[in-house]
Amino acid sequence: QVQLVESGGGLVQPGGSLRLSCAASGFTFSTYKMSWYRQAPGKERELVAAITRTGSRTNYADSVKGRFTISRDNGKKTVYLQMNSLKPEDTAMYYCNAYWTNNYWGQGTQVTVSS
Repeated sequence: QVQLVESGGGLVQPGGSLRLSCAASGFTFSTYKMSWYRQAPGKERELVAAITRTGSRTNYADSVKGRFTISRDNGKKTVYLQMNSLKPEDTAMYYCNAYWTNNYWGQGTQVTVSS
């Protein structure tokens, strides 16, 4: 059974940091492109960051460039999102996505940036 389980979300003050994790199982993790998306209330889901199968290339939404870093550990079947200098506008549900021959989604982890 395919599973993507996100963790690491929570409430943080502006300027703070969080590290999200997404643990994968049930498919060949190393063959899938991995991404993080987010969706704020009343807004469409948007791509935050993506990483290739080997981790050699990454891309980011303009709004998070220089603040967020995506990485992966194929041995642990886990993808990470390090989020620094968080802003209130980063508040959203964050979802892990795996894409190759299939398209898999996690259930999401809530990130709230507020003082």
